[in-house]
Amino acid sequence: MGEVWRARDEVLGRPVAVKLLLAGGVDPTAAARFHQEAQTTARLSHPNVVAVYDFGQADGRLYLVMEMVQGHSLAEQLASGGPLTPREVAAIGSQTASGLAAAHRQGIIHRDIKPANLLLVPDGTVKVVDFGIARLADDTAAALTSAGMIVGTVSCLAPERVLGKDAGPASDMYALGCVLYELLVGHPPFRADTPTALLYQHVQESPLPPHGVGVELPVELEQLVLSLLAKEPENRPDAEGVANWLSAPERWSATPSAGLTPPPAPGRVAAMDRTAALPAPTTRRSRSRNRRPRTVAISGIAAVALVALGFFLFQPDPTDVASGSPVLPSATDASVPPPPEHGSATAPAVTVDALAALSDDPGVLLSQLSQALSDAANQGRLDPHLAHDLERKLSEARDKLAEGREKGKDKTKDVRKRVRDVRHKLADAEKDHEFTSTAELDRLLTHLASVVEDDS
Repeated sequence: MGEVWRARDEVLGRPVAVKLLLAGGVDPTAAARFHQEAQTTARLSHPNVVAVYDFGQADGRLYLVMEMVQGHSLAEQLASGGPLTPREVAAIGSQTASGLAAAHRQGIIHRDIKPANLLLVPDGTVKVVDFGIARLADDTAAALTSAGMIVGTVSCLAPERVLGKDAGPASDMYALGCVLYELLVGHPPFRADTPTALLYQHVQESPLPPHGVGVELPVELEQLVLSLLAKEPENRPDAEGVANWLSAPERWSATPSAGLTPPPAPGRVAAMDRTAALPAPTTRRSRSRNRRPRTVAISGIAAVALVALGFFLFQPDPTDVASGSPVLPSATDASVPPPPEHGSATAPAVTVDALAALSDDPGVLLSQLSQALSDAANQGRLDPHLAHDLERKLSEARDKLAEGREKGKDKTKDVRKRVRDVRHKLADAEKDHEFTSTAELDRLLTHLASVVEDDS
């Protein structure tokens, strides 16, 4: 829900990332709460949380000045490399949970944990980004409609959020469970053709255990992930318990897995001891995980009905601060808003010094474009049927690309054909007023086309 610029702090002489939020007007109450939460987040100092240096508002737009992170997001990792090993997932999970635990102790809820908001730096450290930003979306959505809106990423949305309840620490833990499941299996725990069906699954259905789809991993790790996906918030373990459990070295072998750089201790993990006890949930289970009360089923259907009527607001932002090279609009001259009037005299002066580059990996770009088109459909900017057709073509292109890499064959021609087809269909849809593009989506399309054409 914003644009990210690489900039330079002229006072301290350091690179920073500046995120500009909400191009439209901001409700005064939401802005005030954003400032309050940004102040709290700025005091949150943790090695697994991207630091916030400053914040403010100018010309109707809120902004954050944050630590510049060199690395890539887990969304990009999944798009280019597929599932990770249990050891790698445990390392990522322990660090993410540690950052969440520090935030939860200060009463800060992230509200949008997802692969795109978890950055992996070259030394293996995980950085959680966008704390507090989803809270602003919550407040803005509440001001937009009396019927209410649900804010979050649909693939990682906790059941209580689907039912319109407030987010709590357990909501973040459910989202973390969705992320860990996807890192292990290669896809989220729930998949469906429509957001409505996906939300229903979050409320009503139990995820298929990873071993049920042929993924081999220690049974206790599987149990932990499934416990994070418990339907009732009180049945999920808390962040501190998960961080401690995943990072305990006696549960893992010392043999590192190839692929990711091992993180520094205490995040170093490997094979699991099957006799280790799982972290306890916040309270004991009051009912079976696989059965839901009839009243919840009715509420779930009502919530899904609201979604079908268009009251669901997504904020996937798959290209947000994704690779240590933040994604920027296609502009040639821009300036960062000045510090807030109420800010201190020592607030850093920031100027934009360079545009960040998009990835040159066609697999990453295809995934980002697919997500962007899904977002456009969810936001009413693209015909849903066309979006589904285009996402299918992009999926075919990714499959061809993966097949070529696996077999050592050049599949660029097949990929290029599908990318051209997608661009032509979008151009026709725009002429027919069935599609409204954005500067960021145009830039992504143009860059993807140039990458696949250059590979010819």
